[in-house]
Amino acid sequence: MPALSVTIITLDEAGHIARAIDSVSWADEIVVVDSGSRDDTVEIARRRGARVETRTWSGWSDQKNFAAALASHDWILSIDADERVTPELATGIRALLLTEPPLRGYRMPRVAFHLGRWIRTTDFYPDYQTRLYDRRAARWRSRPVHESVAVDGPIGTLAHELQHFSFRDISDQVARIDRYTTLAARDLYDNGRRARTSDLLLHPAAAFLRNYLLRRGVTDGLPGLTISLLNAWSVWLKYTKLWEMERGTAQPPLPPD
Repeated sequence: MPALSVTIITLDEAGHIARAIDSVSWADEIVVVDSGSRDDTVEIARRRGARVETRTWSGWSDQKNFAAALASHDWILSIDADERVTPELATGIRALLLTEPPLRGYRMPRVAFHLGRWIRTTDFYPDYQTRLYDRRAARWRSRPVHESVAVDGPIGTLAHELQHFSFRDISDQVARIDRYTTLAARDLYDNGRRARTSDLLLHPAAAFLRNYLLRRGVTDGLPGLTISLLNAWSVWLKYTKLWEMERGTAQPPLPPD
């Protein structure tokens, strides 16, 4: 029966970390790698029984690979501080680990709580995440926007959901869209991609139709419409920033006061 280490990387997650750890308290070990929290994240994690190490921030993937390397066991469940393992998902993982699993990595659907409800429509869902893996055959790989686990061989799928409390509110979502689209545009630019008129006109419209109609945002009322519009705006913003990078028209940052 393989033992399981849970890894969590943190920075100023005092509002989330206790519930994240509580949701995986059944694991054999919980490892938290903190990158310099100024709040009570470290103290809360230690009170919850987690092993806590501190490390200067080196990027999402590198930090998560470091946490996996610290773990005492080869099977890793990696979660973020704003995520929760449901009892149903916990049961499924524990059942899988009763014997040596046949595959080296497993993904699970992730559901976000946003705008007052669980969102199971639009591009938000099922948002499959590979989080359970054997570190001997898998590791986190770096990507400009969202890091992911690369597994040697096929990946299995677990049935139950990982819960995600990603955005505090609309303002938080808009701020993240601004950051992520800058990273995505820079990645496109560095790989030789250039913005076309069709990118700015057609891709956002296609994103809205996909989210609102094909992925049933229309059934989710105003939250579904809001998310569909914001996802389309995100696509437009990415290509607009790419266009701006091509022309070098971005203004330099203002000097500090």
